[in-house]
Formats: sequence, structure tokens, C-alpha cells
Amino acid sequence: MSTHATVHVAGYQGTGSILSTALLSLAESLEATQFFGPINTTLDVTAHGESAAQMFQSVNNGARQLCYVASGYLTELAPDLAVLDLPFTVTARTRALAALDQTAGQLLSRTLEQHSNYQVLGYWDNGFRHISNAVRPLHRLADCEGLKIRSLDSAIYRESLNALGFQAITTDVSELMRVIRSGEVQAQENPLTNYSNFKIYEHHPYLSLTGHVFGVLLLVCNQPWFASLSESQQQAVQEAATQATAQQRTLAAQQDAALQTSLLTHGSQIVSGSQLDMAQMQRATVYIVERERQTLSKSVVQHYLDALES
Repeated sequence: MSTHATVHVAGYQGTGSILSTALLSLAESLEATQFFGPINTTLDVTAHGESAAQMFQSVNNGARQLCYVASGYLTELAPDLAVLDLPFTVTARTRALAALDQTAGQLLSRTLEQHSNYQVLGYWDNGFRHISNAVRPLHRLADCEGLKIRSLDSAIYRESLNALGFQAITTDVSELMRVIRSGEVQAQENPLTNYSNFKIYEHHPYLSLTGHVFGVLLLVCNQPWFASLSESQQQAVQEAATQATAQQRTLAAQQDAALQTSLLTHGSQIVSGSQLDMAQMQRATVYIVERERQTLSKSVVQHYLDALES
């Protein structure tokens, strides 16, 4: 491949996002190697009228070379990725990420790479997902009844939220603020970083720290593009990805802790995990975990789910 070809890198969050920070850092690392042509970075495709789903597809079809993508968007391509979407299975992010850096991550990468043009370069920390709403504090299942909630496009996310009593609907992230402002949904679920960056707190004062899913993002590149690179270019891409992944995870953990304090200054009424009937919520959704355990490949269950419990 020509060393002067432009490399197109993209994300779907604004400049204040830690995902954008890590993506920029990766782009700068690639540029510094001088193995590539210009690095064209679009931090937020939604600001240019493109949906996140269209961005993912652009990397899969080779129009772009590199992006991050929430695992929930990819489960139709690689059903074993559903292991990352199961409710109330992760209590410690360090344990989940350690499993993804070892056999579990290798297995999941392989299955995605077999069923798409994506090549996995790393697993990013998208934070624990929590629930905010415009109506009332949520402590137990009865408080969730009848509220329409926005989620990303994952069948398991929708089913889990419906099991808690919500009416779950899917929109692309580019539509998130529109459905919140219009009142089309009364609730939404996201990591704290999104709750803060999108200023969801201006519309949803009630925030329950359910931590129902630990969000994982995959840093991916286009597989045929990667295969066309020289050995030193491939090494440069992998090294830049590894460095950006370490940075992103550090920022994610730091920001999660800091946001719980700073959101109080925005008037958010926060219901902590200890104030929630977590046992009731887990009981309502455990059938999903048990069912998926039967359909997921045994090696993925062993190296991810069982590793979380050990």
C-alpha cells in the first residue's frame, strides 16, 4: 500500500469526550510514525449529519479505516459479543477488562473478524451504564413502570430494560437529545460520561446508579486495509492502539469517579447503588443471563462470565 494514502479515523462524540481524547491521541501517534499519509480525524460524525451506525459501516466497507464502536451494535454480526451486554454481571471494571485482555478478548475478536471486515485493535472502557429520567427518583421496579426509555440498538438491552418495567425503544445516538427534549422518552440509559457530555441532566434531574451493564467499546480497523499494510505499518497501528487503549481506560475510571461528585452541582438527584433494590432488579433479569449462558459458546462463558465471578 502507498505510505501516502490518507487514513480516515472517526468517532461519534464531541471534543469534551474521553473517547475523542483517546482517538486524537491515536491519530497523533500514527502521524508521528511518518509511515502513513495524512490522518483525517472526524471526532463526531453526528455533527455532520451522519449516524453512528453509518460510521461503523463505513469502516466495515473500507470507506474509512478506523473507529470505536459499542459492542451492542455488533452482536448481530458476532452473537458471542452478547456476553458483554448481559445485565448485572460485572461488578468490577478491572476484572472485566483483564478478561478482555486475555483469552475472552481473543475469542470475541476472532468471532467478529470471521463475520465482518472489522479487525479488533483493543477493548475500551465505556463505563457502567446508569438510568436517568425526568419524572421521579427510581429505587425499585415499581418506579420504572410505564416510563418509556431510550437505549442503543441491542435486543438484550431492550429486553433487560423491559424486564425492569420500562418500555424500551432504540434510537441512534444522533437522535438521543431530540427524543429526550421532545419528551418522546421519559428515561434513558448511558454511562455518566454521556449523561454529562450531552447535558442530559438539564432534562433528567433524576439519576439512579444502577450499573446494570458495564459498557465495552471495540476499537476496530478495516481488516483488508490492515492486511495491505507493511509489517512496520501494522506494528505502528497496533502500538498506537495499545497506547490509546491504556490512556482511554485510565481516563474512563478517573472520570466516572469525578462525575458522581460534579453532577451534584448541576442539581442531579442521585440515587446510589446502596439506595436501590438491586436484588429485585437482578432477579427480574437473571432469566436473560441464564438463557444466554446456554446459547453463548462455552469457551466465552468460561473465560468471561466465569472469570468475572471467580
